Parts: sequence; structure tokens; C-alpha cells
Amino acid sequence: MRSFFLKYPELITRIFEIIFPLSTWLIITLPVWLSPFHPAMVAYFILGFNVYFFYKSFSTAILSTTSFIKLRQYSSINWNKLAKKLPNFTKIHHAIIIANYKENTEKVRATLQYLAKQDFPLKRIIIVLAMEEREGEEAKKRAKVLIKEFGNKFGQINVTFHPNIKGEVIGKASNSAWAARFLSSEIRRKKIDPDFVTVTSCDADSLIPSQYYSYLTYLFLNDKDRYFHFFWAPVLLYSNFWEVPLPIRLQATVSTIVRLAGLSRPDTLIQISTYSLSLNMLEKIGYWDTNIIPEDWHIFLQAFFTLGEKVKTIPIYLTISRDAVNGTSLLNTFKSRYEQEKRWAWGITDVPYAVHRFFTATEIPLLPRLFRVVYVTENHLLWPTSSFLLTLGASIPALVNPAFSRTALGYNLPKMSGLILTITMVFMIVLIIIDTKSRPKRPASFSVAKTPLLLFQWILLPIIQFFFSALPALDAHTRLMFGKRLEYKVTEKI
Repeated sequence: MRSFFLKYPELITRIFEIIFPLSTWLIITLPVWLSPFHPAMVAYFILGFNVYFFYKSFSTAILSTTSFIKLRQYSSINWNKLAKKLPNFTKIHHAIIIANYKENTEKVRATLQYLAKQDFPLKRIIIVLAMEEREGEEAKKRAKVLIKEFGNKFGQINVTFHPNIKGEVIGKASNSAWAARFLSSEIRRKKIDPDFVTVTSCDADSLIPSQYYSYLTYLFLNDKDRYFHFFWAPVLLYSNFWEVPLPIRLQATVSTIVRLAGLSRPDTLIQISTYSLSLNMLEKIGYWDTNIIPEDWHIFLQAFFTLGEKVKTIPIYLTISRDAVNGTSLLNTFKSRYEQEKRWAWGITDVPYAVHRFFTATEIPLLPRLFRVVYVTENHLLWPTSSFLLTLGASIPALVNPAFSRTALGYNLPKMSGLILTITMVFMIVLIIIDTKSRPKRPASFSVAKTPLLLFQWILLPIIQFFFSALPALDAHTRLMFGKRLEYKVTEKI
């Protein structure tokens, strides 16, 4: 089996690129095509899925609460004081790759301003502004302005211009890989020990808290397996919370809660958006793959299937803030949000990759390999299917097969499904409380009269999730099934 997968990698990958999106469509349409023949089977499937959703909601409420409490506790610790006591503290250098393309200079400036407030020695912080050559003079102008302003604040601030290279996919991954290769040579040119260098993949609008690099240093130096670990603080879309339209604000809130919940599950935790790792590990795995778009989960899988089961993500109990989508008009905002979610959902490409590596990386024990493949597959299949099954699933069997509605199971299916989902809504109270405690304080420009909308918006959650999560995810899956590759588009954020 392994030799077959190694001999025909492209063919095997393409087969799975069809199978998994096709599975998405089969799950969504299952109540329609199976109800005429086996309506009871469909009913039990729907009820089983509702119970599963109840479990996921319950665990999200518990885990996000646990993370929230830990965030409050850990944020008051003086990590710099603790880190200074450790051997090799003076050897540690932190490099930050800020990949940006057609970004507003103000956005990148704000990111650098936050980095300049770090309580870790700034002379051991290295900045790489990863620009795209195809942007032309605007990128050079932006780099010049930022280097002039911040050149004397850090140990180094460098700029790279990623050229168009045949075979690469345009996006953060290929840009970051180009910048990281430059960084590797620069570290050695400066005679810095590469084994004591961390690399942070930083989005252009990521506002990193002042204790982050002291905290990271403490974790890194205390970690015997530091060359196998990613380090991640939850990235919350709260920077412009009070400026964005209600649907975008609600999705930012849901995203925040889910990310907080994941922080308390280190066995399944995979980093998102902005994260750190050792230069040692980055070089061992050959940097970021340059033929993909969503790079965060992919590089985790890349590391896992290269280095083995020691690879995991270590939580950092601080929060990084980013902007939610916000365009020049309401329509543009909605379009940008749809495109952003579709780009994230293009991570479905990680599933064929993981399956292929499952059969080829046989030196890794079977169960850890299987666990990672199942986890990634589960997340990507649930993304587009859950909204359809939860909102429409229970009502379809009786519509398609009227005779089934006259049975006890058919009559009670909508009631039982509705009861389970109603009980599940109780957990929303926990989410609302955590959101209230986590989000930025209401600015004076946001009228107090609009405050009730912050509670009313939760009623719209199923509709918003359907149009701005399930549909774009289904779009991405369908494109992959038909071989229509997604093009990287920068998300509009004013």
C-alpha cells in the first residue's frame, strides 16, 4: 500500500480531493435520498447528530470557561522575571515574519508598535517584513517607511520581496517560506545560535501582547521537546469589534469562543493564524509548503508526518487581537467575509494531504496517525454540513416520505430534535457571558441604545452561520471536487 501511494502521489491525492467533498454532499443530502427507502435510519442519524452537537456545545462551554479562567490567572504572572532566571535566557532570539500584501501601512505599523512594547529585550527581536515582489513600488514604499520608523527599535528589521516562482501558490505560505529561508541565512551570518531562535508567523494585523515573548521564552527553555512543538496564543477577532456590522461581529464572537475552548484541549490543539515554533523544527520540515493556501493546520500536519507523534501545539494563555472583516460598504463587507470563510474552508485540502501521509509515514505509530487524520477530517466535514442537518434535517424525512410522518418515530422526530437543540441553547448563556467579559469595552461612539442588539444578535446565529460559514465552506468543497483551484484574495479590512 505504501509503495502504491508513493508511486502515484498526484493521482491518489486527486482521488481523495473528490471523495471527501463528495462525502460532504452525501451527508447534506442524506435525508432527501435515503428517506424514501429507510426513513427510520435517517431519523436515528439526525437524532444521533443532534446528540453529538449537544456534546460539542456542552464541551465548548466548559472548555471555553476553563480557558477564560486560566487567561485571567496567567496574564498577571511576570513571565519576564521568571524567564530571566532560566539558563540560556541570554541566548534566546525571537524572529517575527510579518507576511503582508497590499496591506494598509497603518495596520502593519500598529503590529510593529505592539511588538515594540514587548518586555523581552528588543535587541534580541528580529523583524522580517515579508513583501510580495508583484506588489511593485507600493511594497517598497511601505517597507521604507516602516524601516525608517522602527529600524532602531529592534535588533534587526529586514525586508524580503517574494518573487513569482513557477509551481508556487500565491499566498502567505509561499511568502513566509521565502522569508524564512532568508532568515536562516541571516541568523548564521550574524553568528546567532539557530537552536535558540524561535520564528513567529505573524499576520499583518496581529496585535501581540507585551508579555508574549517573555512567556514564550519561559515555555521554550523549560520544554525538553521544544524542537517538536508549536506555541500558540488564541487569536481573537476583537480589534475592531465595535465597528463591524452585526453579522460579522457575531461570527467574530463565535470564532473567539471556539478558539478559547480549543486552548484547553492540548491533545487536539492545532494553531491558527499567528503562532511560533523553533527555527530548528522549521528547517527540519523544509519550511512551509509552497503549494497550499491555508498554512496553519497544514504546517502542523507537515511537521507531524515528518517528525512524529512528539509534534503538538503548546497553549500560551495570553490573547492576540486581530481585525474582523470590514469593507468600505456593507455589501463589500459581506462579500469579503464570505471569501475569507471560503479561503479558510479551503483547508479541506489538508484532508487528502493527511490521508496520503497516513499511508506513507509508516514509521509513525498507527494510532497517532489515525487520530490526526480523523480529527482533521471531522472538523472539515462538520463545517459545511452541520447547519444543514441541524436546521432542516428533522423536517425532511416526513416531507419526502409522508407515510413516515404517521409513524410514532416520524411524528416525534421534529419534537425530539427541537427539544435537544433547545436544551443546547442553554449553553449559549455561557458563551454570552464569556463574550461580555472578553471583548473590548464599549467606546463612547457606540450608542448605549444599541446595547440590547448584543443579546438579540444571538437569535440570528443559525442564519448567520448558514450564510457566512456553511455556504462558503460548501463552495470551497465543491470547487475542490471539480478541480477548480482557489485563488488567494486579501481580505478587506479598513
